[in-house]
Amino acid sequence: MDIFSKKQKKISTNNVNPVTSLPEVIEQLAKSKDFKQSKAINELTNTSFQVSFISTLIDNKIIQKDLMPYLLYGKFHTLKDLKYLIPSRECHISSDPADIEEKLMTGCMMIRIDPNDKTVALLPAAAEVGREISPSEVEFTVGGPKESFVEAIEKNLNLIRIRLPIKELVIDEVLVGTLTKTRVAIIYIDGLTRMQDVNTITQRIKDIHFDQIQDSSFIEEMIADNKNSPFPQLLNSERPLKVITSLTEGKVAAIVDGSPFAIMGPSSIMSFFSSAEDYLMNWIVASFIRLLRIIGVVGSIFATPMYVAILTYHPQIIPKDLLPALISSRQHVPFPPFLEALFLEITIELLREAGARLPTKVGQTIGIVGGIVLGTASVEAGLTSNVLLILVSIAALASFTTPVYKISTTIRLIRFPFLLSAQLWGFLGIAVNSCIILAHLIQLKSLGRPYLEPLYPPRLTDLKDSFIRFPFYYERLRPGYLQSEKPVRFQSKKPKKYKDIDE
Repeated sequence: MDIFSKKQKKISTNNVNPVTSLPEVIEQLAKSKDFKQSKAINELTNTSFQVSFISTLIDNKIIQKDLMPYLLYGKFHTLKDLKYLIPSRECHISSDPADIEEKLMTGCMMIRIDPNDKTVALLPAAAEVGREISPSEVEFTVGGPKESFVEAIEKNLNLIRIRLPIKELVIDEVLVGTLTKTRVAIIYIDGLTRMQDVNTITQRIKDIHFDQIQDSSFIEEMIADNKNSPFPQLLNSERPLKVITSLTEGKVAAIVDGSPFAIMGPSSIMSFFSSAEDYLMNWIVASFIRLLRIIGVVGSIFATPMYVAILTYHPQIIPKDLLPALISSRQHVPFPPFLEALFLEITIELLREAGARLPTKVGQTIGIVGGIVLGTASVEAGLTSNVLLILVSIAALASFTTPVYKISTTIRLIRFPFLLSAQLWGFLGIAVNSCIILAHLIQLKSLGRPYLEPLYPPRLTDLKDSFIRFPFYYERLRPGYLQSEKPVRFQSKKPKKYKDIDE
Protein backbone atom coordinates (compact mmCIF):
# COMPACT_ATOMS: atom_id res chain seq x y z
CA MET A 1 0.00 0.00 0.00
CA ASP A 2 1.47 3.34 -1.02
CA ILE A 3 1.75 6.60 0.94
CA PHE A 4 -1.16 8.18 -0.92
CA SER A 5 -3.55 5.45 0.24
CA LYS A 6 -2.40 5.76 3.86
CA LYS A 7 -3.00 9.49 3.85
CA GLN A 8 -6.41 9.08 2.25
CA LYS A 9 -7.51 6.54 4.87
CA LYS A 10 -7.19 9.19 7.55
CA ILE A 11 -9.99 11.13 5.84
CA SER A 12 -13.54 9.88 6.31
CA THR A 13 -15.04 8.85 2.99
CA ASN A 14 -18.51 8.17 4.32
CA ASN A 15 -20.11 11.10 2.51
CA VAL A 16 -23.67 9.69 2.51
CA ASN A 17 -25.89 8.20 5.18
CA PRO A 18 -25.47 4.42 5.48
CA VAL A 19 -28.40 2.25 4.42
CA THR A 20 -30.23 0.68 7.40
CA SER A 21 -33.60 -0.57 6.09
CA LEU A 22 -35.60 -1.02 2.87
CA PRO A 23 -38.29 1.56 3.84
CA GLU A 24 -35.54 4.17 4.24
CA VAL A 25 -34.22 3.34 0.77
CA ILE A 26 -37.69 3.71 -0.77
CA GLU A 27 -38.39 6.89 1.19
CA GLN A 28 -35.17 8.48 -0.03
CA LEU A 29 -35.73 7.42 -3.65
CA ALA A 30 -39.35 8.63 -3.56
CA LYS A 31 -38.07 12.20 -3.22
CA SER A 32 -37.09 12.02 -6.91
CA LYS A 33 -39.73 12.34 -9.63
CA ASP A 34 -38.16 9.59 -11.74
CA PHE A 35 -38.78 6.91 -9.07
CA LYS A 36 -41.96 5.10 -10.08
CA GLN A 37 -44.11 2.68 -8.06
CA SER A 38 -47.24 0.89 -9.23
CA LYS A 39 -49.40 -2.09 -8.27
CA ALA A 40 -50.58 -4.90 -10.53
CA ILE A 41 -52.43 -8.25 -10.29
CA ASN A 42 -51.51 -11.54 -11.93
CA GLU A 43 -54.58 -12.79 -13.81
CA LEU A 44 -53.84 -16.50 -13.41
CA THR A 45 -53.10 -16.69 -9.70
CA ASN A 46 -54.78 -13.44 -8.62
CA THR A 47 -51.51 -12.49 -6.89
CA SER A 48 -51.01 -8.78 -6.34
CA PHE A 49 -47.52 -7.34 -6.55
CA GLN A 50 -45.81 -3.97 -6.49
CA VAL A 51 -43.33 -2.79 -9.12
CA SER A 52 -40.72 -0.10 -8.38
CA PHE A 53 -37.99 1.30 -10.62
CA ILE A 54 -36.10 4.45 -11.59
CA SER A 55 -37.52 5.47 -14.97
CA THR A 56 -34.39 7.28 -16.14
CA LEU A 57 -32.29 4.14 -15.77
CA ILE A 58 -34.53 1.48 -17.31
CA ASP A 59 -35.57 0.65 -20.88
CA ASN A 60 -39.35 0.82 -21.26
CA LYS A 61 -39.25 -1.68 -24.14
CA ILE A 62 -37.66 -4.30 -21.90
CA ILE A 63 -40.32 -3.81 -19.24
CA GLN A 64 -43.26 -3.83 -21.67
CA LYS A 65 -42.09 -6.73 -23.87
CA ASP A 66 -39.80 -8.90 -21.74
CA LEU A 67 -41.01 -8.53 -18.14
CA MET A 68 -44.62 -7.39 -17.69
CA PRO A 69 -46.27 -10.04 -19.93
CA TYR A 70 -44.76 -12.79 -17.73
CA LEU A 71 -45.68 -10.98 -14.53
CA LEU A 72 -49.29 -10.38 -15.59
CA TYR A 73 -50.07 -13.65 -17.38
CA GLY A 74 -47.46 -16.09 -16.05
CA LYS A 75 -48.10 -18.41 -13.15
CA PHE A 76 -46.31 -17.50 -9.91
CA HIS A 77 -47.15 -17.37 -6.21
CA THR A 78 -43.83 -16.46 -4.56
CA LEU A 79 -40.74 -14.51 -5.50
CA LYS A 80 -38.78 -17.73 -5.99
CA ASP A 81 -41.18 -18.68 -8.79
CA LEU A 82 -39.94 -15.67 -10.78
CA LYS A 83 -36.54 -17.32 -11.20
CA TYR A 84 -38.14 -19.92 -13.50
CA LEU A 85 -40.86 -17.71 -14.97
CA ILE A 86 -38.78 -15.25 -17.01
CA PRO A 87 -36.21 -17.17 -19.10
CA SER A 88 -34.50 -14.17 -20.73
CA ARG A 89 -33.80 -12.30 -17.48
CA GLU A 90 -31.85 -13.38 -14.40
CA CYS A 91 -33.89 -12.84 -11.26
CA HIS A 92 -32.00 -11.73 -8.17
CA ILE A 93 -33.69 -12.15 -4.78
CA SER A 94 -32.32 -10.16 -1.87
CA SER A 95 -33.21 -8.77 1.53
CA ASP A 96 -30.09 -6.66 1.99
CA PRO A 97 -31.01 -2.93 1.77
CA ALA A 98 -27.56 -1.96 0.46
CA ASP A 99 -27.74 -4.64 -2.23
CA ILE A 100 -31.26 -3.57 -3.22
CA GLU A 101 -30.19 0.05 -3.48
CA GLU A 102 -27.22 -0.87 -5.66
CA LYS A 103 -29.39 -2.95 -8.01
CA LEU A 104 -32.00 -0.21 -8.33
CA MET A 105 -29.31 2.34 -9.14
CA THR A 106 -27.95 0.11 -11.90
CA GLY A 107 -31.28 -0.20 -13.73
CA CYS A 108 -33.14 -3.09 -12.08
CA MET A 109 -36.88 -3.34 -11.50
CA MET A 110 -37.93 -4.27 -7.95
CA ILE A 111 -40.90 -6.56 -7.32
CA ARG A 112 -42.61 -7.06 -3.95
CA ILE A 113 -45.59 -9.29 -3.30
CA ASP A 114 -46.16 -8.02 0.23
CA PRO A 115 -45.48 -4.27 0.67
CA ASN A 116 -44.20 -4.95 4.19
CA ASP A 117 -41.92 -7.80 3.11
CA LYS A 118 -38.19 -7.10 3.37
CA THR A 119 -37.33 -9.62 0.64
CA VAL A 120 -37.69 -8.43 -2.95
CA ALA A 121 -37.01 -9.70 -6.47
CA LEU A 122 -34.83 -7.64 -8.79
CA LEU A 123 -34.98 -7.99 -12.58
CA PRO A 124 -32.41 -6.24 -14.82
CA ALA A 125 -33.93 -3.76 -17.27
CA ALA A 126 -31.15 -1.20 -17.71
CA ALA A 127 -31.18 1.06 -20.75
CA GLU A 128 -28.08 1.21 -22.92
CA VAL A 129 -27.21 4.87 -23.38
CA GLY A 130 -24.06 5.90 -25.20
CA ARG A 131 -22.51 6.49 -28.59
CA GLU A 132 -21.75 3.77 -31.05
CA ILE A 133 -18.24 2.59 -31.85
CA SER A 134 -16.62 5.17 -34.13
CA PRO A 135 -13.20 5.85 -35.69
CA SER A 136 -10.43 7.09 -33.43
CA GLU A 137 -10.24 10.87 -33.12
CA VAL A 138 -7.15 11.38 -30.95
CA GLU A 139 -4.87 8.56 -32.18
CA PHE A 140 -5.63 8.75 -35.88
CA THR A 141 -3.79 6.39 -38.22
CA VAL A 142 -3.77 6.08 -42.00
CA GLY A 143 -3.76 2.27 -42.05
CA GLY A 144 -4.97 -0.48 -39.77
CA PRO A 145 -8.20 -0.76 -37.73
CA LYS A 146 -10.07 2.51 -37.25
CA GLU A 147 -12.40 1.69 -34.36
CA SER A 148 -11.84 3.10 -30.90
CA PHE A 149 -13.18 2.68 -27.40
CA VAL A 150 -16.40 4.36 -26.28
CA GLU A 151 -17.76 5.32 -22.86
CA ALA A 152 -19.60 2.01 -22.27
CA ILE A 153 -17.37 -0.50 -20.50
CA GLU A 154 -19.26 -3.52 -21.89
CA LYS A 155 -18.59 -2.44 -25.48
CA ASN A 156 -14.93 -1.81 -24.70
CA LEU A 157 -14.51 -5.23 -23.14
CA ASN A 158 -16.24 -6.76 -26.15
CA LEU A 159 -13.73 -5.12 -28.49
CA ILE A 160 -10.93 -6.77 -26.52
CA ARG A 161 -12.62 -10.17 -26.13
CA ILE A 162 -13.33 -10.65 -29.83
CA ARG A 163 -9.66 -9.95 -30.67
CA LEU A 164 -8.27 -12.09 -27.88
CA PRO A 165 -10.53 -15.17 -27.95
CA ILE A 166 -8.57 -17.10 -25.34
CA LYS A 167 -9.67 -18.54 -22.01
CA GLU A 168 -6.57 -17.11 -20.30
CA LEU A 169 -7.83 -13.55 -20.71
CA VAL A 170 -8.92 -12.52 -17.20
CA ILE A 171 -11.16 -9.54 -16.43
CA ASP A 172 -11.53 -8.51 -12.80
CA GLU A 173 -13.85 -5.69 -11.69
CA VAL A 174 -13.51 -3.21 -8.84
CA LEU A 175 -15.94 -0.47 -7.74
CA VAL A 176 -14.22 2.85 -7.03
CA GLY A 177 -15.71 6.12 -5.77
CA THR A 178 -17.88 6.44 -2.68
CA LEU A 179 -20.51 8.43 -4.62
CA THR A 180 -20.10 7.43 -8.26
CA LYS A 181 -19.30 3.73 -7.61
CA THR A 182 -17.51 3.54 -10.94
CA ARG A 183 -16.73 0.14 -12.41
CA VAL A 184 -13.05 -0.42 -13.18
CA ALA A 185 -12.06 -3.52 -15.17
CA ILE A 186 -8.53 -4.87 -14.65
CA ILE A 187 -7.43 -6.99 -17.63
CA TYR A 188 -4.49 -9.34 -18.01
CA ILE A 189 -3.53 -12.68 -19.57
CA ASP A 190 -3.21 -15.42 -16.97
CA GLY A 191 0.02 -17.37 -17.22
CA LEU A 192 1.70 -14.63 -19.27
CA THR A 193 1.48 -11.44 -17.20
CA ARG A 194 3.61 -11.20 -14.09
CA MET A 195 1.21 -11.58 -11.16
CA GLN A 196 3.14 -9.08 -9.06
CA ASP A 197 2.14 -6.37 -11.53
CA VAL A 198 -1.48 -7.52 -11.43
CA ASN A 199 -1.53 -7.49 -7.64
CA THR A 200 0.17 -4.07 -7.52
CA ILE A 201 -2.29 -2.31 -9.81
CA THR A 202 -5.28 -4.10 -8.25
CA GLN A 203 -4.26 -3.16 -4.72
CA ARG A 204 -3.59 0.46 -5.66
CA ILE A 205 -6.99 0.78 -7.32
CA LYS A 206 -8.75 -0.81 -4.33
CA ASP A 207 -6.91 1.58 -1.99
CA ILE A 208 -8.32 4.66 -3.76
CA HIS A 209 -10.58 6.64 -1.42
CA PHE A 210 -12.26 9.35 -3.44
CA ASP A 211 -15.88 10.39 -3.84
CA GLN A 212 -16.01 10.52 -7.65
CA ILE A 213 -14.15 8.78 -10.48
CA GLN A 214 -15.21 10.20 -13.83
CA ASP A 215 -12.41 9.12 -16.15
CA SER A 216 -9.40 6.83 -16.41
CA SER A 217 -7.19 9.90 -15.83
CA PHE A 218 -8.38 9.93 -12.21
CA ILE A 219 -7.16 6.36 -11.75
CA GLU A 220 -3.94 7.06 -13.65
CA GLU A 221 -2.98 9.93 -11.34
CA MET A 222 -3.97 8.20 -8.11
CA ILE A 223 -2.04 4.96 -8.70
CA ALA A 224 1.08 6.61 -10.17
CA ASP A 225 4.36 5.96 -8.37
CA ASN A 226 5.28 9.65 -8.31
CA LYS A 227 2.23 11.90 -8.29
CA ASN A 228 4.32 15.08 -8.46
CA SER A 229 6.03 14.21 -11.74
CA PRO A 230 4.94 15.95 -14.96
CA PHE A 231 5.77 12.79 -16.94
CA PRO A 232 2.92 10.29 -17.49
CA GLN A 233 3.84 6.99 -15.88
CA LEU A 234 1.09 4.84 -17.39
CA LEU A 235 0.34 4.56 -21.08
CA ASN A 236 -3.19 5.46 -22.16
CA SER A 237 -4.91 4.77 -25.46
CA GLU A 238 -8.34 4.78 -27.07
CA ARG A 239 -7.39 2.09 -29.60
CA PRO A 240 -8.20 -1.58 -28.88
CA LEU A 241 -5.25 -2.61 -31.07
CA LYS A 242 -2.79 -0.87 -28.76
CA VAL A 243 -4.34 -2.38 -25.64
CA ILE A 244 -4.23 -5.88 -27.11
CA THR A 245 -0.60 -5.40 -28.11
CA SER A 246 0.24 -4.35 -24.55
CA LEU A 247 -1.63 -7.34 -23.08
CA THR A 248 0.21 -9.80 -25.31
CA GLU A 249 3.51 -8.24 -24.24
CA GLY A 250 2.70 -8.95 -20.58
CA LYS A 251 1.27 -5.65 -19.38
CA VAL A 252 -1.84 -5.01 -17.29
CA ALA A 253 -4.68 -2.84 -18.62
CA ALA A 254 -7.48 -1.04 -16.82
CA ILE A 255 -10.70 0.28 -18.35
CA VAL A 256 -12.97 2.70 -16.49
CA ASP A 257 -16.71 2.82 -17.12
CA GLY A 258 -17.52 6.17 -18.71
CA SER A 259 -14.06 6.70 -20.19
CA PRO A 260 -13.00 5.96 -23.80
CA PHE A 261 -9.35 5.60 -22.78
CA ALA A 262 -7.66 2.54 -21.29
CA ILE A 263 -4.51 2.73 -19.16
CA MET A 264 -1.66 0.22 -19.35
CA GLY A 265 1.41 -0.50 -17.29
CA PRO A 266 4.21 -0.93 -16.49
CA SER A 267 5.33 1.55 -19.15
CA SER A 268 8.70 2.91 -20.15
CA ILE A 269 9.44 6.30 -21.67
CA MET A 270 10.09 4.75 -25.08
CA SER A 271 6.55 3.37 -25.25
CA PHE A 272 5.24 6.95 -25.44
CA PHE A 273 7.08 7.46 -28.73
CA SER A 274 5.81 4.25 -30.28
CA SER A 275 2.73 4.43 -32.47
CA ALA A 276 0.42 1.56 -33.46
CA GLU A 277 1.07 2.55 -37.06
CA ASP A 278 4.77 1.69 -36.65
CA TYR A 279 3.80 -1.98 -36.81
CA LEU A 280 1.62 -1.57 -39.89
CA MET A 281 4.38 -0.52 -42.26
CA ASN A 282 7.80 -1.71 -43.39
CA TRP A 283 10.27 -1.82 -40.50
CA ILE A 284 12.75 0.47 -42.29
CA VAL A 285 10.12 3.15 -42.86
CA ALA A 286 8.76 2.71 -39.33
CA SER A 287 12.25 3.05 -37.82
CA PHE A 288 12.92 6.22 -39.81
CA ILE A 289 9.64 7.80 -38.69
CA ARG A 290 10.27 6.82 -35.07
CA LEU A 291 13.78 8.33 -35.14
CA LEU A 292 12.37 11.46 -36.78
CA ARG A 293 9.78 11.63 -34.01
CA ILE A 294 12.38 11.38 -31.23
CA ILE A 295 14.74 13.89 -32.86
CA GLY A 296 11.84 16.29 -33.36
CA VAL A 297 10.83 16.10 -29.71
CA VAL A 298 14.39 16.70 -28.48
CA GLY A 299 14.72 19.59 -30.93
CA SER A 300 11.45 21.15 -29.77
CA ILE A 301 12.75 21.21 -26.19
CA PHE A 302 16.12 22.81 -26.95
CA ALA A 303 15.34 25.07 -29.95
CA THR A 304 14.28 28.29 -28.22
CA PRO A 305 16.54 27.84 -25.12
CA MET A 306 19.55 27.46 -27.43
CA TYR A 307 18.53 30.62 -29.30
CA VAL A 308 18.30 32.58 -26.05
CA ALA A 309 21.58 31.18 -24.70
CA ILE A 310 23.54 31.87 -27.88
CA LEU A 311 22.34 35.44 -28.36
CA THR A 312 22.69 36.30 -24.65
CA TYR A 313 25.97 34.61 -23.65
CA HIS A 314 27.60 32.85 -26.61
CA PRO A 315 27.33 34.99 -29.77
CA GLN A 316 30.87 33.97 -30.78
CA ILE A 317 29.68 30.54 -31.93
CA ILE A 318 27.33 32.01 -34.55
CA PRO A 319 28.73 31.37 -38.07
CA LYS A 320 29.86 34.53 -39.87
CA ASP A 321 27.53 33.84 -42.78
CA LEU A 322 24.53 33.67 -40.44
CA LEU A 323 25.43 36.67 -38.30
CA PRO A 324 24.18 39.40 -40.72
CA ALA A 325 20.79 37.67 -41.02
CA LEU A 326 20.40 37.54 -37.25
CA ILE A 327 21.45 41.15 -36.82
CA SER A 328 19.03 42.39 -39.48
CA SER A 329 16.17 40.35 -38.01
CA ARG A 330 16.74 41.76 -34.50
CA GLN A 331 17.77 45.32 -35.19
CA HIS A 332 14.23 46.67 -34.59
CA VAL A 333 13.34 44.36 -31.67
CA PRO A 334 13.42 46.34 -28.39
CA PHE A 335 13.27 43.27 -26.10
CA PRO A 336 16.03 40.90 -25.00
CA PRO A 337 15.96 37.39 -26.56
CA PHE A 338 14.39 35.89 -23.41
CA LEU A 339 11.31 38.15 -23.43
CA GLU A 340 11.05 37.78 -27.18
CA ALA A 341 11.04 33.96 -26.93
CA LEU A 342 8.72 33.96 -23.91
CA PHE A 343 6.21 36.15 -25.77
CA LEU A 344 6.12 33.80 -28.74
CA GLU A 345 5.94 30.63 -26.63
CA ILE A 346 3.00 31.95 -24.62
CA THR A 347 1.28 33.10 -27.82
CA ILE A 348 1.65 29.61 -29.32
CA GLU A 349 0.22 28.04 -26.16
CA LEU A 350 -2.75 30.43 -26.20
CA LEU A 351 -3.45 29.54 -29.83
CA ARG A 352 -3.28 25.84 -28.96
CA GLU A 353 -5.72 26.16 -26.09
CA ALA A 354 -8.11 28.33 -28.09
CA GLY A 355 -8.07 25.87 -30.99
CA ALA A 356 -8.63 22.89 -28.68
CA ARG A 357 -11.51 24.40 -26.68
CA LEU A 358 -13.49 25.91 -29.58
CA PRO A 359 -15.69 23.87 -31.95
CA THR A 360 -13.74 21.97 -34.61
CA LYS A 361 -14.29 24.23 -37.60
CA VAL A 362 -13.91 27.43 -35.58
CA GLY A 363 -10.83 26.05 -33.80
CA GLN A 364 -9.09 25.22 -37.09
CA THR A 365 -9.81 28.72 -38.39
CA ILE A 366 -8.52 30.34 -35.20
CA GLY A 367 -5.34 28.23 -35.27
CA ILE A 368 -4.45 28.92 -38.90
CA VAL A 369 -5.59 32.53 -39.23
CA GLY A 370 -4.45 33.48 -35.73
CA GLY A 371 -0.99 32.02 -36.30
CA ILE A 372 -0.51 33.76 -39.63
CA VAL A 373 -1.91 37.11 -38.53
CA LEU A 374 -0.16 37.24 -35.15
CA GLY A 375 3.15 35.99 -36.56
CA THR A 376 3.20 38.49 -39.41
CA ALA A 377 2.01 41.37 -37.21
CA SER A 378 4.55 40.69 -34.46
CA VAL A 379 7.46 40.67 -36.96
CA GLU A 380 6.27 43.84 -38.71
CA ALA A 381 5.71 45.59 -35.37
CA GLY A 382 9.24 44.74 -34.26
CA LEU A 383 8.12 42.68 -31.27
CA THR A 384 10.01 39.58 -32.40
CA SER A 385 12.44 38.44 -35.06
CA ASN A 386 11.48 36.29 -38.01
CA VAL A 387 14.28 33.81 -37.16
CA LEU A 388 12.83 33.11 -33.74
CA LEU A 389 9.34 32.90 -35.21
CA ILE A 390 10.54 30.10 -37.49
CA LEU A 391 12.23 28.27 -34.59
CA VAL A 392 9.15 28.47 -32.35
CA SER A 393 6.87 27.30 -35.17
CA ILE A 394 9.07 24.28 -35.92
CA ALA A 395 9.32 23.45 -32.20
CA ALA A 396 5.52 23.63 -31.86
CA LEU A 397 5.06 21.27 -34.82
CA ALA A 398 7.70 18.85 -33.53
CA SER A 399 6.04 18.59 -30.12
CA PHE A 400 2.90 17.20 -31.77
CA THR A 401 4.73 14.31 -33.44
CA THR A 402 4.40 12.20 -30.30
CA PRO A 403 1.63 9.58 -30.62
CA VAL A 404 0.51 10.04 -27.00
CA TYR A 405 -1.02 13.43 -26.26
CA LYS A 406 -0.09 13.47 -22.57
CA ILE A 407 3.66 13.29 -23.25
CA SER A 408 3.34 16.19 -25.71
CA THR A 409 1.86 18.37 -22.94
CA THR A 410 4.83 17.43 -20.74
CA ILE A 411 7.24 18.48 -23.48
CA ARG A 412 5.42 21.79 -23.84
CA LEU A 413 5.74 22.36 -20.09
CA ILE A 414 9.43 21.57 -19.60
CA ARG A 415 10.45 24.02 -22.35
CA PHE A 416 9.79 26.93 -19.99
CA PRO A 417 12.29 25.86 -17.26
CA PHE A 418 14.89 25.34 -20.01
CA LEU A 419 14.11 28.80 -21.35
CA LEU A 420 14.57 30.39 -17.91
CA SER A 421 17.83 28.53 -17.21
CA ALA A 422 19.18 29.57 -20.63
CA GLN A 423 18.52 33.21 -19.75
CA LEU A 424 20.22 32.89 -16.34
CA TRP A 425 23.33 30.84 -17.17
CA GLY A 426 23.40 30.15 -20.91
CA PHE A 427 24.66 26.72 -21.97
CA LEU A 428 25.54 25.94 -18.35
CA GLY A 429 21.91 26.50 -17.35
CA ILE A 430 20.70 24.20 -20.14
CA ALA A 431 23.18 21.53 -19.02
CA VAL A 432 22.15 21.83 -15.35
CA ASN A 433 18.48 21.64 -16.26
CA SER A 434 19.15 18.60 -18.46
CA CYS A 435 20.90 16.88 -15.54
CA ILE A 436 17.94 17.61 -13.25
CA ILE A 437 15.46 16.16 -15.77
CA LEU A 438 17.69 13.13 -16.36
CA ALA A 439 18.10 12.50 -12.62
CA HIS A 440 14.33 12.73 -12.21
CA LEU A 441 13.75 10.24 -15.03
CA ILE A 442 16.32 7.82 -13.61
CA GLN A 443 14.58 7.62 -10.23
CA LEU A 444 11.07 7.62 -11.75
CA LYS A 445 9.19 4.30 -11.77
CA SER A 446 6.09 2.85 -13.38
CA LEU A 447 4.40 0.28 -11.12
CA GLY A 448 7.76 -0.22 -9.44
CA ARG A 449 9.75 -0.59 -12.69
CA PRO A 450 12.45 1.86 -13.85
CA TYR A 451 10.91 4.42 -16.21
CA LEU A 452 13.96 4.63 -18.48
CA GLU A 453 14.09 0.94 -19.34
CA PRO A 454 15.61 -0.36 -21.60
CA LEU A 455 18.00 2.62 -21.59
CA TYR A 456 18.60 2.50 -17.82
CA PRO A 457 19.22 -0.07 -16.61
CA PRO A 458 20.48 -1.06 -20.06
CA ARG A 459 18.80 -4.06 -21.67
CA LEU A 460 20.33 -4.71 -25.08
CA THR A 461 17.67 -7.25 -26.03
CA ASP A 462 14.90 -4.67 -25.61
CA LEU A 463 16.62 -2.07 -27.80
CA LYS A 464 15.29 -3.88 -30.87
CA ASP A 465 11.98 -2.06 -30.36
CA SER A 466 13.03 1.27 -28.87
CA PHE A 467 14.71 3.88 -31.08
CA ILE A 468 14.17 1.69 -34.14
CA ARG A 469 11.85 -1.22 -34.85
CA PHE A 470 13.51 -4.43 -35.93
CA PRO A 471 11.70 -6.88 -38.27
CA PHE A 472 9.08 -9.12 -36.68
CA TYR A 473 11.22 -12.25 -36.92
CA TYR A 474 13.63 -10.61 -34.44
CA GLU A 475 10.76 -10.08 -31.95
CA ARG A 476 11.07 -13.63 -30.63
CA LEU A 477 11.20 -12.50 -27.00
CA ARG A 478 8.79 -10.29 -25.11
CA PRO A 479 10.18 -7.11 -23.49
CA GLY A 480 12.59 -8.20 -20.77
CA TYR A 481 11.73 -5.41 -18.34
CA LEU A 482 8.15 -6.79 -18.04
CA GLN A 483 9.51 -10.11 -16.74
CA SER A 484 6.69 -12.04 -18.36
CA GLU A 485 5.99 -15.59 -17.20
CA LYS A 486 6.26 -16.63 -20.86
CA PRO A 487 9.15 -14.56 -22.23
CA VAL A 488 9.26 -16.41 -25.58
CA ARG A 489 6.74 -15.29 -28.19
CA PHE A 490 7.53 -17.97 -30.78
CA GLN A 491 10.19 -20.49 -31.63
CA SER A 492 12.40 -19.25 -34.43
CA LYS A 493 12.81 -21.62 -37.36
CA LYS A 494 15.14 -21.13 -40.27
CA PRO A 495 13.20 -20.99 -43.53
CA LYS A 496 13.91 -23.75 -46.00
CA LYS A 497 15.79 -22.76 -49.11
CA TYR A 498 14.31 -23.89 -52.38
CA LYS A 499 16.17 -23.90 -55.65
CA ASP A 500 15.05 -21.54 -58.33
CA ILE A 501 13.24 -23.10 -61.25
CA ASP A 502 16.10 -22.16 -63.56
CA GLU A 503 18.79 -23.79 -61.40
